[in-house]
Amino acid sequence: MAQFKLTIRNGPRVEREQHETLSGAIEALSASVRAIRAEGGLPEVSMLRSFEPGQRVKARLEISTGRLFRRREAGVDVMGDGTVVPYSGGSTREHLDPRESESFEDVVAAALRE
Repeated sequence: MAQFKLTIRNGPRVEREQHETLSGAIEALSASVRAIRAEGGLPEVSMLRSFEPGQRVKARLEISTGRLFRRREAGVDVMGDGTVVPYSGGSTREHLDPRESESFEDVVAAALRE
């Protein structure tokens, strides 16, 4: 049984992958982020107010440990302007602010190890 589940929500599509190791899940997350960013950004949308591309989430990628009682979740939001915002937690997300020398992959991996 795989220890790490990667869920990729890109628009209406949802994909789920199982990975035996955290490094395998992080590599798959990183490859998926590159592919999503290569698709291009999102346009500005006007509803009751205008939403710039950087305010819109294009895709959400999440890694979970899958353990019932000690479950950990962390991932990234790929914004409409291509920026990547790492977060920890599932239903209550906490945005993580990587230090200048850290990549989003390092931040997500650290959040899952804690």
